[in-house]
Amino acid sequence: MPLSAAAAMAAAMTVLVAAVVPGAAASAGTSPEAPASGAPVTELSATIGEGVGAAPVPEADLSHHGYVSFSGGHIALRIRSENLGPSDVTSSTVRLRFSVPLALRQELPHGCLRSGKATVLCETGGLRSGGGARQTALDLRPAGGPDEVIVRLDTVWNGGARDTDPKNNVHQVLAPATGDAYAF
Repeated sequence: MPLSAAAAMAAAMTVLVAAVVPGAAASAGTSPEAPASGAPVTELSATIGEGVGAAPVPEADLSHHGYVSFSGGHIALRIRSENLGPSDVTSSTVRLRFSVPLALRQELPHGCLRSGKATVLCETGGLRSGGGARQTALDLRPAGGPDEVIVRLDTVWNGGARDTDPKNNVHQVLAPATGDAYAF
């Protein structure tokens, strides 16, 4: 865009902002001009504001289900993440918080990273509305030798969508060191 066109556009934006936001012209260093129609500024701002606004926030319903088992010093997690709709989600992240610190040295699956002593974040990727689910499998070792572990699971990022039913993506599971699988 040529510099002269950019300057004209900036001047037009200043006048537009001055018409909509009281006092904006003074802060921009210009004086407000009366609209050509002779309409008061308040009428013009109402007219300008019609149909103008933030884009609608997409709605989605992320869901995480699976199981956790704990035995032999290993926490096994299997998570099935899906989007029940109505909008697609471009990316999402599930957070796993543990009641005990995790061992420092251990390999995490691709797309997962540590976020503290007892927290792991896993990217689930895009989730189509009503599409297939994404599977995440983790095998983690806690620090020390606890007899049980509590796992808290929730969505920390859903691509900016409003979740219509957050209850199905927030879970807390107690897993004693028995090796039994506990569903969530």
